[in-house]
Amino acid sequence: MNRNSVILAAAALLTAPATAAPGDMNISTFLAKADALKAKGILALGSSDIQLLQSEAKAAGAAYRKQIRMDLAQKRTPHSCPPAKATLKSDEFLAHLRTYPASARSGISVTAATADFMKKRYPCT
Repeated sequence: MNRNSVILAAAALLTAPATAAPGDMNISTFLAKADALKAKGILALGSSDIQLLQSEAKAAGAAYRKQIRMDLAQKRTPHSCPPAKATLKSDEFLAHLRTYPASARSGISVTAATADFMKKRYPCT
């Protein structure tokens, strides 16, 4: 292998996205994918990104609910106090994601943003 091949191989490894668990996607990527789907209109229905974003949102919601259950089981004040059947509309959630500064979005996961949203929406009083 020559020097250029080694450099290209190293660059490919460094720039390749790591496989992340659902809910670990950063909000910058989530918003970019959501915006791209919206721009496609009806043609977005065939995109695998729909399932990817749904999976991210479901995983983030599951992690949030798990944390609330753990807090309650350990007799700690929960992070937030949602009703038993809390719902989250996609437009509301996307609007929440857009409240983060663009410069910070790549460092915040969908899971963390979900918890932030729920704390704002359902504070424990």
